[in-house]
Amino acid sequence: MKQSVQGSAEAGTPERRTTGGSRVPAQARRADTLDGCRERGDTAEPAARGEHTHGERPVPGPRPAVQRSSVRGQILDALRTALVTGELQPGEVYSAPVLGERFGVSATPVREAMQQLALEGAVEVVPNRGFRVVERGARELAELAEVRALIEVPVMLRLARTVPGERWAELRPLAEETVRAAADGCPATYAESDRAFHRALLALSGNEQLVGVAADLHRRSQWPPVRRGHAYLVADAAEHMALLDALIAGDVDVVRALVAEHFAGAS
Repeated sequence: MKQSVQGSAEAGTPERRTTGGSRVPAQARRADTLDGCRERGDTAEPAARGEHTHGERPVPGPRPAVQRSSVRGQILDALRTALVTGELQPGEVYSAPVLGERFGVSATPVREAMQQLALEGAVEVVPNRGFRVVERGARELAELAEVRALIEVPVMLRLARTVPGERWAELRPLAEETVRAAADGCPATYAESDRAFHRALLALSGNEQLVGVAADLHRRSQWPPVRRGHAYLVADAAEHMALLDALIAGDVDVVRALVAEHFAGAS
């Protein structure tokens, strides 16, 4: 698995080369260390040597937002990509230390990312060994597609009747991005653009809970990757464009037919 973990280090920040040839900025490594301190109960970075804080008053005013490069977030994104591309194989067990070595980070952010994936149903914990990538059969994938359809189709039909065409037209760049991603043939890139398009459609409902549930189901349906080939991605992206055209035109009958076909093909 050839993943690289990128940070937002400033120019001139030293970097450490990982075993796979990628680099992790020192700023990201430092953020990882600070996160580990918090987990042990520390609330702040230790004071510099010779620096005393006895009797010092707190600085008044609101606490400013401190932003750090999230190593865990980067690892989670990289692991999700590896799942979609099939680099992490269904049924295989992967340990946090070994994956951490490949990413050039400690096992802690990898373990935390894997625990998040376990909550999402992509992996399962194997005591004293690591995490096993979940194996999903055709039946489970069909069930996920059915649940997605039960949630998304009624919402789409309602929105098709109430949302003006100009609002739908604003989503055309996202539909076009799925077409470009399909043409490139990268399953991970297409999976991301596909989720972004569906998320934007449902967001017009104004129901954040619905958007979150639908996004979780959508992500689950993409793991493990189904080998459908380049032609399937192109056809799926073309359905996005056709659906958006029907929504802009306010043609509810065409929208109903397209969404039914779209979810039937997802199973």
